[in-house]
Amino acid sequence: MKKNILFFAVIVFISLTQNAIAQETSQEVPKDDAAELAKKLSNPISSLISVPFQNNTDFGIGAFNGTRNTLNIQPVVPIGITENLTLITRLILPVISQYNITGVGNSETGLGDAVLSAFISPSNSKGGLTWGVGPVFLIPTGTDDLLTSKKFGLGPTAVALYQTNGMTIGALFNQIWSVAGDADRSDVNTLFFQPFLNYNWKSGAGIGGNFEVTQNWEADTTTVWFNPTISAVTSLGSQKTQFAVGPKFNLAAPSANKADLGVRAVVVFLFPN
Repeated sequence: MKKNILFFAVIVFISLTQNAIAQETSQEVPKDDAAELAKKLSNPISSLISVPFQNNTDFGIGAFNGTRNTLNIQPVVPIGITENLTLITRLILPVISQYNITGVGNSETGLGDAVLSAFISPSNSKGGLTWGVGPVFLIPTGTDDLLTSKKFGLGPTAVALYQTNGMTIGALFNQIWSVAGDADRSDVNTLFFQPFLNYNWKSGAGIGGNFEVTQNWEADTTTVWFNPTISAVTSLGSQKTQFAVGPKFNLAAPSANKADLGVRAVVVFLFPN
């Protein structure tokens, strides 16, 4: 059954990809606008206010064949510091609902811990190269004991990417260490690394993917996801919007958290200057 679901998800992804390529001309958003918005959205630190809602549904988790749904609310707000520097703030607030993860018949729902990043970046990229560096903060906003670390954390974060002819290639990383919180909880010492590659047509349609690698130094465990997606920029009335969808593949994880498969769907509300 799980293999059939995975096969179906891959077929849907391929079909949507072919449809996106076939519809390279957009009727809702002017080509130049759509292409520029898609380019900025491929850049995690672009000077564009956006509010992404990224929904991840993962199946067949751990020994109890559990299911987890995580809705990441991820507002991105750029703030001009000087004529040449911009501060890009990015919050990731997860809303989690899970079943059969901590035990048969057990369920937990609530907020997870938030991650706040603040990248200082040049206002204008040169030669297609863009970069940003700054601090990252772990904020224990979790509303259930099983969904939170109960730790405050901080560390460095950085991103670098290159854009040319519709192609974006780059990587983002952060390292978080806990500095305060519940003394009875395990310390946080986690590295996150996300290489990504995207291609956008002039219509604003795009195809790409990323790897999400999480190294828990404290527990000595590694989790790896591969997330291919297709995307499109359109308008809902006057509201510029991007949609993206694709399967998720859990390539590595501790046995208690490894999933058989997953699906990612994203809607991004855009607020161009």
